Amino acid sequence: MRPSRSARGGGAAPAAWELLLPAASAPARTRGRSLQEALREAVRSGRLTPGTRLPSSRDLAADLGVSRGLVTEAYEQLTAEGYLRSGRGAGTWVGAAVRAAQPPAHDLAPRPPGARADFVPGTPDLALFPRAAWAAAQRGVLAELPHQELGYPDPRGLPRLRTALAELLVRRRGVVADPERIVVVSGVAQATTLLGFALHARGARTVGVEDPGSPQHDTLYGAAGVTAVPLPVDDEGVALEPLRSSGVRAVVTTPAHQFPTGIAYSARRRAELLDWARSVDGIVLEDDYDGDFRYDRAPVGALQGLDPDHVAYTGSVSKSLAPGLRLGWVLVPESWAEEVVERKRTMDLGHPALDQALFARFLERGDYDRQLRRCQRAYRDRRDALVDALDAHLPGSQVSGIAAGLHVIATLPGRYGPQERFLTRMAEAGVAVRPLSAYAHSRSGSDGAGEVQLVLGYAHVPPARIADGVRLMAEAAAG
Repeated sequence: MRPSRSARGGGAAPAAWELLLPAASAPARTRGRSLQEALREAVRSGRLTPGTRLPSSRDLAADLGVSRGLVTEAYEQLTAEGYLRSGRGAGTWVGAAVRAAQPPAHDLAPRPPGARADFVPGTPDLALFPRAAWAAAQRGVLAELPHQELGYPDPRGLPRLRTALAELLVRRRGVVADPERIVVVSGVAQATTLLGFALHARGARTVGVEDPGSPQHDTLYGAAGVTAVPLPVDDEGVALEPLRSSGVRAVVTTPAHQFPTGIAYSARRRAELLDWARSVDGIVLEDDYDGDFRYDRAPVGALQGLDPDHVAYTGSVSKSLAPGLRLGWVLVPESWAEEVVERKRTMDLGHPALDQALFARFLERGDYDRQLRRCQRAYRDRRDALVDALDAHLPGSQVSGIAAGLHVIATLPGRYGPQERFLTRMAEAGVAVRPLSAYAHSRSGSDGAGEVQLVLGYAHVPPARIADGVRLMAEAAAG
């Protein structure tokens, strides 16, 4: 194609001609739309800057080898949208209202620290995700799901999934599970927020949280206008006297495997906690974050099974499948159900129906039980590898919280302290670890004081790398 007079004359025409050539080669039925989008993107990206004069429709059509009508239509459409401006006899110009394109989207998802050894707790092994079984369940659901179930779901969740979850939770966790009181949510984080809003609506402005405990509680309950009140944890669970004197009427607990200390609440403390809830007409918010993973005996049953009227029970697939699925559940007392369900309705109109149907099929066919058994075997082996490596490379370390879960508490011999120096050496060596003090809500001392206590996650670390990681930790600690 020989350049027209406008293209040979310089200015904006050569740029416009070159940018729009691919659009001019599009199939005839999409050429007009392609031309508009190409011109729009040239303006958005800043390649055609505000104030640039464009070729006449006649000249540009000749340059591109398209009809003048296509160019005229493109100019008129982009002028109507504000990308271009024109005046009778004054030509067509790039509008001043347009700004350069926004920078590329950034990924704010939490990622592994890129360390030489990573023992930060809280992450399962995502390589264990059952891709083949999940894909098969997805194909089955897409083939069988009635069209009407792709509409807005019951905000509590699909009846099929709530029924399957109730059967699972009764069988594996010993809860009293009425499908009518199960709400399917986007993980325990959303369950926490829903319960926070329900507390606030009932006039509560404080909620007790375990100390040490999950640092997310402050933010999640704070978003609902409820302040987290730290309550110390002793060898049996959350301490009763501080709880009674705090004035709170709701408390968050992890009784099956306290996070992060790893203790299981004693039978006495579980009974005392429920007696407290009844005496103040309060509620215990039970976070069963890793209750399925117990290695020395059958998992400790959920607290909710002892008093379903005073315990709200939450769980998710974040440790058993993958946190990216954003799939969990909350089982609420009957007197709380209506307000929690209504808050879920106004928050997002219900969890995605296709995802719910897929997980329901996964549960019904036994795939989820198989996945739990697979994970339990893998994580038990990794726990044993970590305990053995600590004994070999950091002799004298005391390890606790190993009966269940995805992390252990390691208390190192005094020669490795003070803790501040130890953590500095780990950072310099590229070993990612978290001290127990990082999970304290109320800080009475410095991280640099006292013995070195670490919360070491192992679930996400391949077995072959556990020993190497602990050896690297020992070398760095020795200086």
